Parts: sequence; C-alpha cells; structure tokens
Amino acid sequence: MKALVYTAPESFDFRDVPDPAPGAGEVAVTVGAVGICGSDMHAYLGHDDRRPAPLILGHEVAGTAATGQRVTVNPLVTCGECAACLRGQDNLCPMRQIISMQPREGGFAEAIAIPERNLVTVPDHVSDDQAALAEPIACGWHAARVARAHPAGADGARALVMGGGAIGLGAALSLKAQGVEDVTLVELNEIRRAYLTGHCGQRAVPPDGVGDAPFDIVVDGVGYTDTRAMACAAVRPGGIIVHIGLGSSEGGLDIRRMTLQEITFTGTYTYTAQDFRDTAQAMFEGRLGPLDWTETRPLSEGKTAFDDIRSGRVAAPKILLKPNG
Repeated sequence: MKALVYTAPESFDFRDVPDPAPGAGEVAVTVGAVGICGSDMHAYLGHDDRRPAPLILGHEVAGTAATGQRVTVNPLVTCGECAACLRGQDNLCPMRQIISMQPREGGFAEAIAIPERNLVTVPDHVSDDQAALAEPIACGWHAARVARAHPAGADGARALVMGGGAIGLGAALSLKAQGVEDVTLVELNEIRRAYLTGHCGQRAVPPDGVGDAPFDIVVDGVGYTDTRAMACAAVRPGGIIVHIGLGSSEGGLDIRRMTLQEITFTGTYTYTAQDFRDTAQAMFEGRLGPLDWTETRPLSEGKTAFDDIRSGRVAAPKILLKPNG
C-alpha cells in the first residue's frame, strides 16, 4: 500500500510500505480520511521524541473496516485490565499506545490495523470527512466534561477557549453542547479568525480582544507560555483552567495568583473510551454542528499541506488527507 512516511525533520516520503498485519482482536481499516493534528506537526518539525523517524504519522482516522462497516477510529489502545482502565480512566493506562507512535504505525496510509473494540460504527448520513473529526473533538469533549464537573462550570458559566484549530474549536463546540452557552474563542491568525466567525458561527477574537471580565472556565488548546499566562490572567477567582495543548512544557503560570485565588489548573490528556463514544454520538445527532470546517488534500500532497499549515496559509481548522482522492 501507499503511505506518507515521516523520514526526518521537515521531510516526508510518499512510498510503498507493507500492508498492515492485524493481530489478535484487531481488524484492518481502509482509510477514507485522516486529519493532520498539531502533534503531527510537532513530529514533522522534529520536536516530539515520542515519534522518531521513520514513522507513519496520523491518528484522526475514519474509513471502512474489513467487516464492511464504515467506522471512526479511537486511536488510543489500552489494556482494559489495569486500575486506570477499570475505574474508567483508560486514557491514563500505563500500557497505552496510540497509532502514529511506535510500535503502532499511523493513518497517513491506505490502511491501518486497530483493535476492533476501538471502532465506532458511522451512520450513513455522516461522511468519512465528518467522522474523522471524532478524535480531535473528543479531546475537547473530555476537557469540557472536566470543566463542567468543577464548581466553576455550573450553569451560567462563561468560557474562554484559546486556539482556533480543531482542538480549540472542538472544545468550544463541546462546551456549548454540554450546556455552556457563553463561549469566546481566541485565535491569533487573522485568516482563521475570519473563518471561525463567518463560517463556524463562533465569537472569535484576537488575543487583545478578550476584554477585562474574568471567565469561569478557560481552556488552553495551544499550550505555550503566552497562552498559559493569558489563561492565568483571564480566569476568575475560584475558576478552572483546563490545559489540553502540548505546545511547550514550561512557563506562563502565575502560581502566586493561582494559590491566593484558589484557581484550579488541570491537564487533560485525550479522552476516555466513553468520551470518544459520547463525542461520536453527539456528532451523529447533529449536536456539534454541521462539521463542515475541513479542507481536503490528497495524501500524496501531504507535505505541501504541512507546509501550508506551518506558514499560516490555511483558514480551515482542519486539513484532511485522502489516500484515494
């Protein structure tokens, strides 16, 4: 089969690779659409030692299983037996693996192998392009669920989400679907900000357009020093900062203010299997909108797509690569 293989920082090779070999309990899935994630970009730039070259990246996958079912793929493979899995926090499984990290090749290919329990069947009215958004939106759904469970996330809460890519937009959509009506989205890129406002119906503002009123919930979908500093400044006393972004690991937190004002800071990693299923169901029921905020490119042109994202030329929050289109 053909695959887009990450070979070195800022280098891909579109080439033939062996077909996937499903193990016990696994099935092959023919990839219909696969999204480019920020973590894929980090790997492409050589900034993710969890994804050393050579490797097939990509973990936001929808397609058709060998059983004939159209599916969206939960890429997080867990043991199902440890304490974390048994208490419903399978995203924290110490044995967890995710496609696009060794030893599991990713979805920038014509097919992948994945445990059958990781598949969610997709109804006929949902396209592969829409179904591939389940993974990034599930990250935001999990963050929104954590925020809503906090006292600051009670009915009537005001939320600020930083980052207008698929993670941030997914968090904004998930907050609204879970009952938070007042959501502001911060996006630095003017082209994308206009897209979020005009096409996605979001209240999207530049960083200097947030205003002075504090927010009950702040979701950082970016994860850099500047966004963490903005989160600390924007959250109200007793509020919660939910940190999804993996941009960098240091700086930005105003620990003194967070201590004196009893501000909760929590990291959230991916989603539980239940979060993924709940996200998919919300998508299928239309509670997350039309899911029409993607741009598609052929898989063979994946490197150009990465370069366009890096340069800020892409308005849509998500580029999907199509192995057969």
